[in-house]
Amino acid sequence: MKSLEDLKKMREEALRKVEMREGGKDYRVVVGMATCGIAAGARPVLNKLVEETAEKNYNCVVTQTGCIGMCVYEPIVEVFGNDGSHTTYVHVDPEKAVKILEEHIGKGHVVEEYTVDAVRAQ
Repeated sequence: MKSLEDLKKMREEALRKVEMREGGKDYRVVVGMATCGIAAGARPVLNKLVEETAEKNYNCVVTQTGCIGMCVYEPIVEVFGNDGSHTTYVHVDPEKAVKILEEHIGKGHVVEEYTVDAVRAQ
């Protein structure tokens, strides 16, 4: 940090990240970040979700949680809608995370082939 302007930029960035986690948005996107999730690659998924949400201003809050209880399906991303809807996406990688944001959050269409129900049916 070299100046007051740098400090202001850092503050604005921090506030934007807090807004993504706590803001009044239509969706809450939760990434399982317990040991099993992290080992399966959840950290890059969480990072991509946060980056894309900030860059493209998606109408969602991105947060993390502990164990979701389905370790075999990690990394897991859950999407909760303000309307009470709940979708569980499994085996998510950063590319799938982008598609989930584009389709589910951006357009309101569940990406069925990534859901736990679709994987269980295979």
